[in-house]
Amino acid sequence: MSLTLADVIEGLTGNQIAAPQVVEQVVIDSREAGPGSLFVALPGQKHDGHQFVAQAFQHGAIAAIVHQPVEVEQAVQVVKAGDDSAEPVTVPVCIQVKDSLAGLQQLAAFWRGKFKVRVIGITGSVGKSTTKELVGAVLSTRYETLKSEGNFNNEIGLPLTLLKLTEAHERVVLEMGMYTLGEIALLCKIAQPQVGVVTNVGPTHLERLGTIERIAQAKTELVQALPPAAEGGLALLNYDDPLVMPMAHQTQARVLTYGLSSEADLWASEVSSAGLEGIRFVFHYQGQAVHARVPLLGRHSVHTALRAALVGLAEGLDWEEIITGLQVLPNTAQLRLVAAPGPNGSTLLDDTYNASPASTIAALNLLDELSGARKIAVLGDMLELGSFEEEGHRKVGGRAAAVVDLLLVIGRRAKWVAAEARACGLDPAAILEMENNQAAIAYLEKSLQAEDIALIKGSNSQRLDEIVSALTAERATFDVER
Repeated sequence: MSLTLADVIEGLTGNQIAAPQVVEQVVIDSREAGPGSLFVALPGQKHDGHQFVAQAFQHGAIAAIVHQPVEVEQAVQVVKAGDDSAEPVTVPVCIQVKDSLAGLQQLAAFWRGKFKVRVIGITGSVGKSTTKELVGAVLSTRYETLKSEGNFNNEIGLPLTLLKLTEAHERVVLEMGMYTLGEIALLCKIAQPQVGVVTNVGPTHLERLGTIERIAQAKTELVQALPPAAEGGLALLNYDDPLVMPMAHQTQARVLTYGLSSEADLWASEVSSAGLEGIRFVFHYQGQAVHARVPLLGRHSVHTALRAALVGLAEGLDWEEIITGLQVLPNTAQLRLVAAPGPNGSTLLDDTYNASPASTIAALNLLDELSGARKIAVLGDMLELGSFEEEGHRKVGGRAAAVVDLLLVIGRRAKWVAAEARACGLDPAAILEMENNQAAIAYLEKSLQAEDIALIKGSNSQRLDEIVSALTAERATFDVER
């Protein structure tokens, strides 16, 4: 069973009209449209998708979801709710709804409802993407698995993922992000997950939500949306996070826990780092002890492995399948932290995708575990921390002082990192406040030496990836939980 134009029309309007054409892909960028595609005309900050419907049709799109009239060269049939014509539609066709984004979400929920597939939702302040990738890898050892691509974790990306569902899929793994209250509840209404995984609760998005308690409340929406235990609902919670465990009382689903405590249902002991080769530890579950080595960087990444393993156990996999899945690394485009060759025989730890105090301290801990001539950190601003902004940056500075031989900071907020590092005893001569990325590039090109290890990390909008791009052309395949 593949999505057809008839399904699209029925899902959006309720009309059952003969339209057997298969929808090859659903796109929101007219430049990505091709033969058989469905184009969703979404309004944006700079451009309105309705202006590009004609271009999508020129590229072969057979239909467009719109909420206002559009100008196209050829005659285009318009279908909307209440049309009762039994005549087949002619393509291309515009399907008119009240709101195109709401229409995309409605269509995804309609299509999801046609399948009895198990859906696993993953949320949390950090670690969502890597967890999603590893859960997908573990489940794929037995099941045909669909998972979110890249950062398709919001009110647009999640529906686009669900519209790729076919009857071949047995499991779906979806990352669920949020900026404010109610967003995860909306994603759950669309996706109807039976399994919910919560990674942790931290100050990410504190600027928008105001308090850490409200962030926890937003994450709780996932477990609240799960079906009762008798209907297969299952919440997997981080035993080590005091803001996550109270969620056990907010769900009708069965609760399983993971962590480093022997009180958790699945727990790990003897965690050790093998540097860039990964981590080693022992799984403990229902009296079993299973030794494992996984290619995730940093001791803290054991939580990612625990989540993926617990999903696997809950979905009926054996330990051989789980350990096999844990060895799979996502492709480079999905990685969060990668090791790359730098100038003069140095190594760069590229973690420029995003940053929070927790993930930056975790990255510094990884740097501390590695062997190198010098340990260098290039740190930029961390955004959306609200009232935790100065404290969060200073916490990072305190940890940096204990780890690095050389600290470069870029950005107004990162000056707090530098100030705290000085206050904690790092030699002021080893702390450089760079004016911009270009200044950092120029300095590092000249100063990096053989066996130096340099961590580069900051919020995505700071574009510290420019530094990595300038210093290296290739990236190796190492991954670490954010």
